[in-house]
Formats: sequence, structure tokens, C-alpha cells
Amino acid sequence: MKIAVVGTGYVGLVTGTCFAETGNDVICVDIDAEKVEKMKNGIVPIYEPHLDVLFDRNIKEGRLKFTTNLEEAVKDANIIFLALPTPPGEDGSADLSYVLGVAEQLGKLITNYKVIVDKSTVPVGTAEKVHAAIAKNAKVEFDVVSNPEFLREGFAVDDFMKPDRVVIGTSSEKAKKIMSDLYKPFVRQGNPIIFMDERSAELTKYAANAFLATKITFMNEIANLCERLGANVDMVRIGIGSDTRIGKRFLFPGIGYGGSCFPKDVQALAKSAEEVNYDFKILKSVMDVNEKQKTSIVPKILNYFNNDLKGKRIAIWGLAFKPDTDDIREAPALYIIKALLEKGASISTFDPEAMDNVRKLFGNKIDYAINQYAALNDADALVICTEWSVFRTPDFDKMSSALKSKVIFDGRNLYDLSEMKEKGFYYESVGRETVKQ
Repeated sequence: MKIAVVGTGYVGLVTGTCFAETGNDVICVDIDAEKVEKMKNGIVPIYEPHLDVLFDRNIKEGRLKFTTNLEEAVKDANIIFLALPTPPGEDGSADLSYVLGVAEQLGKLITNYKVIVDKSTVPVGTAEKVHAAIAKNAKVEFDVVSNPEFLREGFAVDDFMKPDRVVIGTSSEKAKKIMSDLYKPFVRQGNPIIFMDERSAELTKYAANAFLATKITFMNEIANLCERLGANVDMVRIGIGSDTRIGKRFLFPGIGYGGSCFPKDVQALAKSAEEVNYDFKILKSVMDVNEKQKTSIVPKILNYFNNDLKGKRIAIWGLAFKPDTDDIREAPALYIIKALLEKGASISTFDPEAMDNVRKLFGNKIDYAINQYAALNDADALVICTEWSVFRTPDFDKMSSALKSKVIFDGRNLYDLSEMKEKGFYYESVGRETVKQ
């Protein structure tokens, strides 16, 4: 098939590359001419494991192309994917201006039947708005389909190539057949393509992310309670996770969720509920708890240093909102850095992928180390914000030599308590006993 993907952000680029990998001719459109030129030259603008291999192969095979010209991209396309940003507005609602703006342009450009697919995460009713925007100028038949993405950053290529399920919202039999043919190569192992109406498909994406955010937040609340009751959240997690009704995933406590999806989608779903006069109490609590959880480690640091961080140097491992990505959107590390700077601390940081993005925000207000151990030099404490694999089994002797004091505040519970005791660290984590020197 011939596919156009409008928008080469995280979702658009993964979508276009993976469709090209199954033999489709894909052309991706973006208004950023410099970015398009780099992609034409084989430069992947985001960090995502395994994407570079597929990207390079399909450019060389001529199946993956890039342009700034929307008309050129959609002229011969059978299917047009809209993978455009839907950032939260001031009131928390999703901003559809990018999606609807392109939809209006498409109405003027399409000259034969097309399937236009909403790949962006959008509120319920967006497919109808997109249809209306295209119909203003269109003189040919077309269908608008909702096809939400369920990609995890760090695992996006695997998630796309081997999805748990594909959700497609359409009331058109013609579009249903086209979308079914498109996705057949991805579900050969029997995972379902689930067809439903457009509104249900749109809500499915929000409901999935809101549920996972709620599960994480519940576990963070349990961890906070464990600290007050003297229980160990690791044991509680194992105990409840073995119940198949609950499951083991998304039960790891920490310093809150971040990223491009959970914060935005929970907020947007709550706003959608508000617009139809429904008081979605759980989501309000989730947002409130998560906002506080992001900096929950800061009072622990202040308490250790007797509320005086002036002249203290704090090392931070991990800046991305999660491992295996360079995405720092709503990353807890950013909130922690800001809070520590306000208290007078100096900051040294290390992250395998995200330091360039953080440098754009903080500039020379903080230091950026060449490796994880260099970040520890003369630091009074280490704070762990992201659970990169490289941080899981460090050289503790090298850490001890570099740190001014053997003090760790672990926002991701990476280390065993008994090992920390044995090695003589002061070690404070989330929902577990504090190890004192």
C-alpha cells in the first residue's frame, strides 16, 4: 500500500518506519525542513531502541521517504495517518488545532478515495470533527478512522511490530477492509484486530493510559503508607502481584510517572468528563498524588541535611522520564532539580541519552558529567531518578571513592537493602526501611 504519515514525532516516525518494514511505500511529512533534510540523510531525530536499523534499511530500499510538501505526500496515498501533536491547553483539554488544520488542507488536496486515520491521541468525538473539517472542501469520497497507538517508549518498535491488539474505530466496511489488510502482517501470531465505533476507539486509548496511571499511583500511595507503618513495599508488591486479577506489571513504586502520554491523557480524560458534567474523582486524585510524588524525595534529602542544602553538591543519575528514551517530558528529575536548586544546592547529572534535552532547559545552571561516576565527584549525595540498566549493578567501591559521603536517595528502588547495609551506605528509597550508616 501507499501510505502518508503527517507528523514525524515519536508516534509518526515509528509508525511510518514500521509500515515501511512490512513492504509498504511510506512518505512522511513534516513542516520542519531541517529535520526532514536530516532524516533524508539517514539521521534519526529521536532515540528509540532498534528504530535506527529499520529506519536505515527502509530508506536504502526506497520504501521510506520524507518531504515538507503535504500535497506531494498525499497525492498517491491510499491511507493518510495523522500523527500530529495534541498538547494540553491551559484548561487541560487536548489542543486539536494541528489535527484540524491539516484536515482542512486535506479536503482541498485529495482527488480520489482516501482513508484518513487519526493516529494521534484525541478526545472522543474527534473523528467527527476531522470528517467535518475535510468535508468543507472535499469533492471526493473519504473515510475517517480512529486507530489509537499503544506504544511504550523504549519498546515502541516491538510494540508496533508485535502488538497485543490493534484497535480500529470505523463505521465504514470499505475502510475496515483496507485497515484489516494493512495490519494483517502484524497479527500473524493471533493477537486481535478489534473493530469498534470511532468514539469507543478514541475512549479506549484514554481509558488504557488512565488505568495504568491509576495503578502506578495506587502503588505509590501504598509505598508512602509502608514508610509510615514500617512495612516493605517490595513484599507487598510481590504479594498482590501474584494475584492474576491484579497482575505483576505497573506495580513498582517510585517518584511518579511522567512522559508524553500519561500526564496529558489523564488530564484530557478528566477534562472530557468535566465537559459532560461527570465528576471523575479517581482521576483527580491520580493527578494530585502524582504531582506530589514527583518531588516526594526532596523532603527526605532536606531532612538528612537538616534543611540546609547551601554549599551541598547533589549528583543525579537519570533525567529521562523512563529508561531507554531521551524523552524528558514531565520527567520527575526536572522537578527535583528545580526544587534542589531553589534550596541552594549545586547539581551534577548523568543520563545515557537525555542530557542534551535537559541542557536546553537548564543550560549552565547544572553540570553534565561524561559518565555516571564522574557525576559523583565530591557530591554529598546521589539521587537516582531513572532506572536505566547501567545503574542497576554499579561499582559500589568506585561510588564510595567518588562521593564525599556514602549517601543515596533512590527514587526507583534499584538496590537491595541488605547489600546497602553491608557496604555502609546511608540509603533511603521508596516504601522501604531506611538504611542508616
